[in-house]
Amino acid sequence: MKTITIETIVNRKRSKVWEYWNQPKHIVHWNFASDDWCCPRAENDLRPGGKFSSRMEAKDGSMGFDFGGHFTLVESPAKLEYVLEDDRKVLVTFDDVGDGTQITETFEPESMNPLEMQEQGWNAILQNFKKYAEGKS
Repeated sequence: MKTITIETIVNRKRSKVWEYWNQPKHIVHWNFASDDWCCPRAENDLRPGGKFSSRMEAKDGSMGFDFGGHFTLVESPAKLEYVLEDDRKVLVTFDDVGDGTQITETFEPESMNPLEMQEQGWNAILQNFKKYAEGKS
């Protein structure tokens, strides 16, 4: 199966990056690809077998979708593996890099949209996370 990998370095300690990535009170502030979208709700049962879900929708209410699945591996604060509701696998790693944290996401693409579009969408969300995490005091 083909995979897509994206990554970024967040200028925050790994413990904070892990917290911002996984706590629903933070997820709702970054889990969308552009400023005209939002994430009105998020749930996260952070344990193997635990389920997660979030709602992504356009701020104007014109469209939206739920995004969810279940965790297969949780190694705090280093690694997450999960399976999406459509059975695609995702691996997220968090590695110390100097005073920051490198996040690497590897995911199996879906078949409806071009690979480049999927990579751009996931990367936009990752960059939104970086902006959020680095802007926290």
